[in-house]
Parts: sequence; structure tokens; C-alpha cells
Amino acid sequence: MPYTIERVDVWAGTIKDQPGGVAAVLDTLAKAGANLEFVIARRDVPGTGVVFLAPLKGAAQLRAAKRLGLRKAETLQSLRVEGADKPGLGAKITMALAEAGVNLRGLSAAALGKRCVVYFAFDSQAEAKKARQVLKSLKV
Repeated sequence: MPYTIERVDVWAGTIKDQPGGVAAVLDTLAKAGANLEFVIARRDVPGTGVVFLAPLKGAAQLRAAKRLGLRKAETLQSLRVEGADKPGLGAKITMALAEAGVNLRGLSAAALGKRCVVYFAFDSQAEAKKARQVLKSLKV
């Protein structure tokens, strides 16, 4: 598979379910120098939301994240896959993982022009390692 496959630490935390809840987190991290490639935010229960983001690098960004109540999602093992977008790519990748017995905890994907990026989440390092091997051997 001619794609870049890398392990990534995803950070997560709760946010206020109100106007500016996500903005406050993103603004604080931007001021600490973060250049985020991945952000998912959604309401968890009325009044509270959850945010997942990556990457965070360097002491200033990590301090800012901790001040915001964000933590590295230790129970969430993630792989980031980037490469050429093709019709049916998502189906082919997820089918190959399924046939190898790899269970996905989550998947987030986007395509822009002829490129795509996919974030896979797994419950364990062993599942992420197995998925990486499957993805590396996949012919697309």
C-alpha cells in the first residue's frame, strides 16, 4: 500500500456544550503553537461535549492541553493513513481489516482533491499493530 501509515497520539477531553466551547479549546491550543490535523467534537450529553484532536507536540502544547483538561487517550490506539484517494478505497481497507479479524473502535476519513487521510482507532496496541501490517500489505 503506497500510503503513509503512522501511529498517532489522540488527545481527548470534555468541553462545554455551548457557543464557544470548541473555540475556547482550539484558541488555547493555537496560542500554544498547535497545528492540528485532526479535530472531532460532538455533544456527549446535554450540557457536555467531547473533543478528540491530534497532534500535540512540545512542552507548551502539552501544558496547554493539560490546563484544558485534555489527556492523551491511552485506551485509544490510533493510526493515521494518508495517500491517494480512489473510489471504493474505504470499502477495500475496511474489508481487509475485517477479514484479518481486526476490530475497529472508530474511523474518521476525509478526501480533498486527489488525497485522503484516514484515522483509525483501536482498543489495543496489538490491534493497531495488526492493522498496520494489514494496511502495509494491501494492494490498492
